[in-house]
Amino acid sequence: MIPLKRFLLFTGALLIFSCGNNNSKKSTNDWQVLFNGKDLDGWIPKIHHHEVGDNYANTFRVKDGAIQVSYDDYDTFNERYGHLFYKKSFSSYHLKFKYRFTNQWLEDAPSYTYRNSGIMFHSQDPKTILKEQDWPISVEYQMLADAGDGNPRPTGNMCSPGTDVIYNNELDPRHCINSSSKTYKWDVWVNGELIVYKDSLIVHIVNKDTVLQYSKPTIGGGVANRFNPAIKIDGTPLKEGYIGLQAEGQGVAFKDIFIKELD
Repeated sequence: MIPLKRFLLFTGALLIFSCGNNNSKKSTNDWQVLFNGKDLDGWIPKIHHHEVGDNYANTFRVKDGAIQVSYDDYDTFNERYGHLFYKKSFSSYHLKFKYRFTNQWLEDAPSYTYRNSGIMFHSQDPKTILKEQDWPISVEYQMLADAGDGNPRPTGNMCSPGTDVIYNNELDPRHCINSSSKTYKWDVWVNGELIVYKDSLIVHIVNKDTVLQYSKPTIGGGVANRFNPAIKIDGTPLKEGYIGLQAEGQGVAFKDIFIKELD
């Protein structure tokens, strides 16, 4: 017979072990899958010159387990800046994803779009983006790759269509702020991460290295055009919004997209 004191210690240890396992399992399950690897279920396209939901010329498609921005069915680009939005708005979160450029670029797209794409966040609801509005009012995790000209092209930068941010403790007037990342080849998978705490701190991570930090995103600034004035109220803090994958003339693929919501 096991003495009562030893029995209680034994069962207590079992309870602690069980609770530890449950907590570990809960932590793992906190990560949500945004892209199922099979189709675009849960995603909403919005392309310039087209209505919300119109995936013009099958711009966004799934191939080899990745969301691919493809221009196979295009004749000309015609400023069809596109975004594929996840159906839900997020506030504080940790986003993980992988991206890789393809060797497809439409020559009538602006030259700056070459090996250039991004992920928009804290974006306005895609349902509020007008047919002739070019970019959503949002903040962008910009992705660049080696352009073959010998110049450095860091990735994980910040761009701000219709928004402003605080960088180095002051309002930064630049549309884009470069990160400290190195330049990557266009055809390699790069791991990107984005940590967002509502309208306070935002952190960009590339291949596990923190490459950029800034804070206090608000509606403001320029670049976005032909929006509904009722949506763009300058000075409004951006505490939440939609996540969108960008298409602006350069082929790119996205996969392994996960999100963990934070307190």
